[in-house]
Amino acid sequence: MKTECNPDLKIFSNYIGGTWINASSQKVFENINPSDTDEILGIFPRSQKEDLDTAVTSARKAYPSWKAMPPADRAKILYQAAKIMESRKKELATVISKENGKTVAGAMGDVQSGIDMAYYVAGEARRWFGNTAHSGLRKRFAMTKRYPIGVVGIITSWNFPMAITCWKTFPALICGNAVILKSEENTPETAYHFTKILEEAGLPAGVLNLLHGFGVEIGEAMTLHEGIDMISFTGSSTVGKLIAKNCTGRLAKISLELGGKNAVIVMDDADVDLAVDGIICGAFSISGQRCTATGRAIIHEKIYDECIEKLIARAERQKVGPGNDASSDITPLISKKQFDRVLGYIERAKQMGAKTLTGGQPLRGGIYDKGFYIAPTILDSVTPDMEIMRDEVFGPVLTVSKVSSYEQSVALHNDCPYGLSASLFTKDINKAFAFFDDIEAGVCYINAPTFGSEPHMPFGGVKNSGLGYREAGWGGIEAFSEIKTLYVDYSAKIQNVQFEKN
Repeated sequence: MKTECNPDLKIFSNYIGGTWINASSQKVFENINPSDTDEILGIFPRSQKEDLDTAVTSARKAYPSWKAMPPADRAKILYQAAKIMESRKKELATVISKENGKTVAGAMGDVQSGIDMAYYVAGEARRWFGNTAHSGLRKRFAMTKRYPIGVVGIITSWNFPMAITCWKTFPALICGNAVILKSEENTPETAYHFTKILEEAGLPAGVLNLLHGFGVEIGEAMTLHEGIDMISFTGSSTVGKLIAKNCTGRLAKISLELGGKNAVIVMDDADVDLAVDGIICGAFSISGQRCTATGRAIIHEKIYDECIEKLIARAERQKVGPGNDASSDITPLISKKQFDRVLGYIERAKQMGAKTLTGGQPLRGGIYDKGFYIAPTILDSVTPDMEIMRDEVFGPVLTVSKVSSYEQSVALHNDCPYGLSASLFTKDINKAFAFFDDIEAGVCYINAPTFGSEPHMPFGGVKNSGLGYREAGWGGIEAFSEIKTLYVDYSAKIQNVQFEKN
């Protein structure tokens, strides 16, 4: 291994039961900077089933006392974690930039999103509301109360390593669950710092346990472990289907935030420059590596030529560069695997008749030879049945399609297995509100890109884009807790309940 000639590399550990400990095996993996693959950022343990068993035992031991703690007291710890994150925002963003590849400025937004979620869920502890209802019987009190689920396994994604970790873990913790967090193997150091912050904030030992490792090993083992009551996952729909199969087979709860093939629809009355800004930002920022990235632009025929001309010009002005260059508009793909995958989609699309308007090739020379860089790519002459129009590419690739009406644009958008986010650019208020009803997507925007969700609002998709619950906002509280329905009879007699279901 490369590490043998560099004894100064930092060696990271798992965190189980409040202690940083080595994994059960000697297997490790390297954390590599995708902007410069010559730089190894650290060595992480490749956890195995034995490590998971230890973590589950720790979580189940810590769970009863954490569950019994009043929500307001749990909130104090998360509030303190938010304050620590604020004080280290630039430091955390630098870590993310190095291991994820995005710029420090972009990573600052990642961290801020996590801070916002911590403050939001801490506030929700004072709104731990149930419902009361009048019973159908005399002298009977009916109400509901929220309780935690138990031990929650959280499997995160690398594209927003701090935000996604916070959006899942903070709601799970405020609800009173113990957590086993699996870091994403491309961005494990972010999870390390996240865990250190909660440790410093005073989270009791065993309530949060961190495991590093590969999805096919420790991730799959989590989905099959009888000691884990729920799995929350962000990632591809293909993996999500496997998780759903594993969890439903043992009746464990799931919350799956999966892929998207998101579209911007541009009507003939739209502000074309605003729409082009939204499309370019949505399609190419962080190399299109977001689940809400704009993969399709559906443009009215009356403004199609103007829009395409401006899209090409803007795409060709985008600066492709490393994360440590603040002027980079487009940063590298996360790995060689993803690099090859994206180029494969582009090549197969061209073979099926798609025309490359710009880009479509890897970048070579200088810093480009040290990372995974692809030029921003726009393809037209695409049809709804093409793979490039139906699959999540997760790279800087945009398809463009021409339509003659609003109705045709909606039909084209909905003719896709995904339904995460969608955007409409128009000045017609009637079309804007009809769009919310007509479009098959979990998150909708008017005159804005296909991304921009906020921590206090639920997030998730339909069709192949999600399964289980919405996360974030009050949806996160609902996802990570269960409702008990409670009755108190003060009639001093057994009443005949004719209307009960069972």
